[in-house]
Amino acid sequence: MVERGHAEGIRVPLRSGKEPTGMLSRGGGRRSTARAVLAGTLLAASLTGVASTATGAGAAASVDGTPDPKGKVTIVYEDDAIKPEDRPAVDAIRKSRILEQTADWVNGSIALPHDLVVKVTDKVPPGVSDAVTQPDGRTIFIPPSFLTEIEQSLDEVVKTVKRPALFPEDKYNARDLTVLSTQFIFGHEMGHALQRQLMLANLGLEEDAADGFASFYTVNEVGPDPSTAAAILFDEVARRQGRLTMEGFASDHPVTQQRVFNFLCYLEGSDPKRFDGPLVDAGYLPKSRAPLCPQAWAMLDHGWWTQLQPHFTEAFKAEGDKSRADAHDRLIAETKAFAEKLDDLRKSQ
Repeated sequence: MVERGHAEGIRVPLRSGKEPTGMLSRGGGRRSTARAVLAGTLLAASLTGVASTATGAGAAASVDGTPDPKGKVTIVYEDDAIKPEDRPAVDAIRKSRILEQTADWVNGSIALPHDLVVKVTDKVPPGVSDAVTQPDGRTIFIPPSFLTEIEQSLDEVVKTVKRPALFPEDKYNARDLTVLSTQFIFGHEMGHALQRQLMLANLGLEEDAADGFASFYTVNEVGPDPSTAAAILFDEVARRQGRLTMEGFASDHPVTQQRVFNFLCYLEGSDPKRFDGPLVDAGYLPKSRAPLCPQAWAMLDHGWWTQLQPHFTEAFKAEGDKSRADAHDRLIAETKAFAEKLDDLRKSQ
């Protein structure tokens, strides 16, 4: 969210006085049993009270031609600055180690010029209520109350909304859905931090690029569950927002429901054979959008590997270079395939 020029974040406005309306979860016009809205929730557990810090594995040393990794991502849980009512939600995230997992990947793969501290704390800048990244990319704030709001908001949805077939049955619970959607949200904030620390070139809105990094990282390194959980969460947010206002359309963030379809499109495009059935045939991703997704994913994947390539650590360089080359080859193939079917697609509209 834009915090009066001080920070940018994921913007998940869970509070709304508007009358909610259902969207994605109608499944292409078919309403599921109970309230047909996709959504996600946060887990609960106990939390002890001493301040604790967790860090990633640490970046590898550099050699000539490779950036010297000076910065490291560190996760800090400021236990003395977490209200008792928010401790269960925070403890869920801590026990899952999803923040540390992302930190490990960045520390091992990317040579950051500066340290990046991720603070789970109530001591946040004025006006901050969501996860936010500071303008210099050196601090990410995750307010505990933000995690609790997600938990409380989406726990009800888990009890009343039919599970999408794509999402594993054993993970369709408050604990796992919250952890996975938070993993995606943290990927968004990490996308902001990387853009700002590395001064990456943007050809569009930074918020779109941050969403793109969340998809790029989680699809490649974790699997489909974070994207699906994020779509579940954001669809519930869109339902609660109701009819959009002028301010909503004018936001630097994409319209919430559009983000849901973007998350699903990138996932679908990453492996159409795997996801056509549970996403497209099931009605969660419109058939008018699905043909665009393989090339969209290929462009996103190639784009992020290309942006990050000059900043690979020595230890990751060989693997990263191969990933970038593979992404380049796939982009060429998907562009060719799309061109061959474009005329038929236009005729069908």
